[in-house]
Amino acid sequence: MLKITKYVLIDILRNRILLMYAIFLLIISLSLFSLEEDPAKAVISLLSVVLIILPLVGMIFSTTYFYNAYEFLELLLAQPLKRNTILLAQYIGLSTCLVLAFLFGVGIPVLIYYPNEIGAVLVFAGVMLSLCFAAFAFLASVSTRDKARGIGLSLLFWFYLAIMYDAIVMGIMYAFSDYPLEKIVVLFAALNPIDLARITVLLKLDISAMMGYTGAIYQDFFGNWKGIVFSSLVMAIWVVLPLWLSVRIFNKKNI
Repeated sequence: MLKITKYVLIDILRNRILLMYAIFLLIISLSLFSLEEDPAKAVISLLSVVLIILPLVGMIFSTTYFYNAYEFLELLLAQPLKRNTILLAQYIGLSTCLVLAFLFGVGIPVLIYYPNEIGAVLVFAGVMLSLCFAAFAFLASVSTRDKARGIGLSLLFWFYLAIMYDAIVMGIMYAFSDYPLEKIVVLFAALNPIDLARITVLLKLDISAMMGYTGAIYQDFFGNWKGIVFSSLVMAIWVVLPLWLSVRIFNKKNI
């Protein structure tokens, strides 16, 4: 597994697209911190960028790389290696590169301009989203042999979680506004890694009052150490679950 992971790491680190992605994040981060006098406002703006661009780039880049490396994958399958070892090695190499690009583009500016607990939570959320959506990309890729369908499925995952999910939740909350939805609201947050990352960072910025009644519910549940542990565990599940499904599908798939 280590040799495959090392090869994937070296191969991806040479990729110009990954380098451009890291530089783009660095430029955006430095610009926001330079333009805003209050670093907290820069973090809020940077959070919006992280929640949209990070999952999108992670999904597209991971899916494209998986299909472009299909011949290498077939070569590995011809060797006396377990399928789950091959897939997990590729995931570890790919996700590590995405995390390194994020840490270079966002982690370094945050460390320079806002080295506190809030900055650490933002970086943690970005790392977990990178891992999560790389796993989603692998799930989409192993589900179909056709590259166009795989990329389309990845974009569908992103569109649902980044855009459609919030609209659906708002519709449900509006339709059932006469009923107690405290526990349901927390469940809705846990069912979307992007929402969970957003809530975790915003609560650390202590702006839950601006979120209204829903913010008060989130503050009550996520605002203590139990909520932080819960958020971390749920984010970890969002990494492990799609990766586990990917391994199951890949082990049964006829290559």
